[in-house]
Amino acid sequence: MSPEPEAPVLADNFNFKPKEQVKKDTFSILADYRDPFLGTMPPSKKKPKAKGVAKPKVQLPNISYTGLITDQNTKNHIFFVTISGNQYLMRKGNVQAEVTLVSGSSKNIRVRYKGIVKTIPLQNATQ
Repeated sequence: MSPEPEAPVLADNFNFKPKEQVKKDTFSILADYRDPFLGTMPPSKKKPKAKGVAKPKVQLPNISYTGLITDQNTKNHIFFVTISGNQYLMRKGNVQAEVTLVSGSSKNIRVRYKGIVKTIPLQNATQ
């Protein structure tokens, strides 16, 4: 009960320091184990299949098999192969005009051209 109100006291040196915030350590649990009650595994997330890009078709050259010669002493075979009108004498593994002779017999040959393997029968063969 004093007749004069007291003047509020003001602080000249007011130092405010906020608390340092500590970053929370987070983690996640990977539950990839069998369900103990159902006895089943959790469904796996399927990756979306990428749409296949259409590969350009490879046009095979005109290849024909016209005959073979067998060496009686060594049993080596030499095959007569015509590729785009040019005739070549080829052995197994030889490459002519990007065509590789993979294998052959008296009835047919197998050739590879840019990754495509094709079997070509003997021309004019009597069955």
